[in-house]
Amino acid sequence: MDLKGLPAIVTGGASGLGLATARMLRQRGAKVAIFDLKEEEGVACAGEIGASFHQVDVSDDLSVARAVDAAAAQNGIARLLVNCAGVALPGRTVGRDGQAHDLDRFRRTIDVNLVGTFNAIAKFAARLVAADIAEEDKGLIINTASVAAFDGQIGTAAYTASKAGVAGMTLSLARDLAEHRIRVMSIAPGVFLTPMVESFSPQVQNSLAAQVPHPRRLGQPSEYAQLVLAIASNPMLNGETVRLDGAVRLGPR
Repeated sequence: MDLKGLPAIVTGGASGLGLATARMLRQRGAKVAIFDLKEEEGVACAGEIGASFHQVDVSDDLSVARAVDAAAAQNGIARLLVNCAGVALPGRTVGRDGQAHDLDRFRRTIDVNLVGTFNAIAKFAARLVAADIAEEDKGLIINTASVAAFDGQIGTAAYTASKAGVAGMTLSLARDLAEHRIRVMSIAPGVFLTPMVESFSPQVQNSLAAQVPHPRRLGQPSEYAQLVLAIASNPMLNGETVRLDGAVRLGPR
């Protein structure tokens, strides 16, 4: 897939993995639309890298539909979608205070990470399926799962369920969209230096990095973006979730 001039959408593109991906796609000549809920940060990031910004709640049907239409009006019908929007709302099934997990927090995690990912996919694909594009590699969707999908830790049931759902639907989506020549892949990052991890103390960051066999450090968002480029360049990559984790296997806590 030639990225030069290619219309692309990156959800969660105002920070972390999404921003690194949007920046790298722009460097390769793609026309990038950033979808993010954070307006101030999104406008600033879009201006910095030369992208367009659209304030979007990925869990809201109408919000995504409007943004996909607006991005198409600006850049043309998107052929690449990278889903990085997500939340992490930790909580034990039964807290130390004896209270059951807050169900609204559980639902919000699923709504953003899983339903929001599918929502963006469905709106993106519906637009692209109708487009008259003759190339074999008509479109590409890359989702963000997590090693938590396979190595669920204490206090992360909601997050783990949401990311396991992303990984679990990858092959089904790829098979759904194969007749339209649209590929679907997912990346399952390990412990990366995202804004959430940057908010941890140096001691916690060092502890997380020490769990990674090699390289023994936190992943850089640019390394996630590099894998996006690699997937885009190889049309035989389809229907799979790729761990990007330095061989880490997370313990229970």
